[in-house]
Amino acid sequence: MPRTSREGWKTWGDVFDEFTLRTIFKLAGRGHFEHLESPVAVGKESNVFTARTKDKGRVIVKIYRLEVCDFNKMFDYLKYDPRYSIIKKNRRKIIFSWVQREFRNLMKAREGNVSVPKPITFMNNIILEEFIGDENAAPQVKDLHPKNKQDFAKKIILNMKRLYNSGLVHADLSQFNILNYNENPVLIDFSQTTTISNQRAEEFLERDIRNIVNFFAKLGLRLDAEKVKKEIIGKL
Repeated sequence: MPRTSREGWKTWGDVFDEFTLRTIFKLAGRGHFEHLESPVAVGKESNVFTARTKDKGRVIVKIYRLEVCDFNKMFDYLKYDPRYSIIKKNRRKIIFSWVQREFRNLMKAREGNVSVPKPITFMNNIILEEFIGDENAAPQVKDLHPKNKQDFAKKIILNMKRLYNSGLVHADLSQFNILNYNENPVLIDFSQTTTISNQRAEEFLERDIRNIVNFFAKLGLRLDAEKVKKEIIGKL
């Protein structure tokens, strides 16, 4: 059983409404983790925590906030994804589908040998993922620039290529959604990721490429967006 009391969970703020608390206790009761440890990121739509497991390891617990999520924006992304095109515009169903989608995307990315956290499980508005880091969580690339910019950029492009060959486009890739773990990129935040059969897939891919090109340009490394695109959509 989890060691943290219901009142203890509430100290983390309004992310823990009663429904979310019940979901947390179900996941903890099934042995996925024992207690939350510390917040990694606090956003408008989700909060990300580390949690301790029974064997003293760590996992990431990502909780989408039911009352403040921009479910209209989520719906706009989901309705173009062939896997969710028949979804109804209902707040909780959209948020739950958003979480399921992130889990499915991570699974598919892992199968394609993309460097992403291993998805562990999901339930309602919560997804559990592999903890990336050593003593502390690996930082975002925006906070820890790579020492070898060219090598790091090549690794990102390779992962984008592998993702594309797996039938997916990240659709929200930037320095905010890439971790720098021992000078290796780890792609995160896959809720917006969609299939290449999505009618907006090319638009999303070009935006991802533009974000990466612009970021490295600020670091003094020039990349050709058209060449990067050709590299990604080619065959491995």
